[in-house]
Amino acid sequence: MSAYPIEITFPDIAAHESGSAGIPYVHTFDSGVAGPHVMINALTHGNEVCGAIVVDALLRANPRPRRGKLTLAFANVDAYRSFDASKPDASRFVDQDFNRVWTAKTLDDASRDSIELRRARAMRPVIDTVDLLLDLHSMHEKSKPLIVAGPLEKGIELSARLGTPATVICDEGHPEGRRMRDYEGFGDPSSSRNALLVECGQHWEASAVTVARDVTARFLVLSGVLDKEDLPAGWIQPAPEEMLVVRVTEPVVAKSMDFRFADHYTGREVFPEAGSVIGWSEGEPVKTPYDDCMLVMPSLRQLRPGVTVVRLGRIERRINSL
Repeated sequence: MSAYPIEITFPDIAAHESGSAGIPYVHTFDSGVAGPHVMINALTHGNEVCGAIVVDALLRANPRPRRGKLTLAFANVDAYRSFDASKPDASRFVDQDFNRVWTAKTLDDASRDSIELRRARAMRPVIDTVDLLLDLHSMHEKSKPLIVAGPLEKGIELSARLGTPATVICDEGHPEGRRMRDYEGFGDPSSSRNALLVECGQHWEASAVTVARDVTARFLVLSGVLDKEDLPAGWIQPAPEEMLVVRVTEPVVAKSMDFRFADHYTGREVFPEAGSVIGWSEGEPVKTPYDDCMLVMPSLRQLRPGVTVVRLGRIERRINSL
């Protein structure tokens, strides 16, 4: 499995180590005016660099919120520091996936320890106060960008207001553990707190940075924490005319290292007929469960027992971008 070319420059984020409230690499700015607490998070995974480029640029531009609070954060810095271009997929995390630990039970369990858990526990007091979270990610394979809106209608509504990317994925997450975007109030239908995770493109392609800048600028303006003129020129790109909402019905989870796909899939492939074979797990065929089944983010680059290798989705609706 060949690696993709690295088209971007990794920012030196050392200048941002001294964070607010004693939390390294987490910076919160308070306008003193009533408004939401908005957070832009980068480096949930250490090799997903587009978000780091955007957060680094914002911190260097020294923006100050007009309303509410703005937090700009780099999450798994240890994984980012471990990046090796000869093994570019290895720096996703150090000990465990930072984006699979986000339940109060897991974070409160003193018997469990890892570099990622320590970092999540350090960031938790800030995240507990965030009203609107944008978590910037990228993908193992080269595919069109998408929003991961979570399973709730409020996530779809926020995606529609953001207006881009054109594909909105609604899902329950991963069997391996809960994501930050689903943590506490973000995943509670009765809470006004909300979060989006945006997969901006393949990890190291230049276009992923363009998407990350666009969605970040739109999110900050939409929240009201900044105005458009506060942001660097050229960040906001034209929006698609239509957004496609895809509901994930089930994950395909590897039972062992013996898993392979039937073809080279990169995501958003649609199979017209139920029963189409998309791969094999321990020699047994993996088939689509219904007509017009879409593959969501298929990849074997992090293959190990218990990992979701692809999600299966049903096209639920189309909405006009606002």
